[in-house]
Amino acid sequence: MELSGAGWRKSSRSDQDTQCVEVATNLSGVVGVRDSKDPAGPVLTFDPYAWRVFVAAPPR
Repeated sequence: MELSGAGWRKSSRSDQDTQCVEVATNLSGVVGVRDSKDPAGPVLTFDPYAWRVFVAAPPR
């Protein structure tokens, strides 16, 4: 999957020092999620609908 055009943004729920998650929502047909401390590392991809459901879920 081509991710070079991804516009990554840090999650507002991330701890700015240790637990940082970045999300790219500008990709065609997928939402990308990665660890900001390892930008060249693995990326998880999700169906946009599944991502919206996940984000809308109440915290546990």
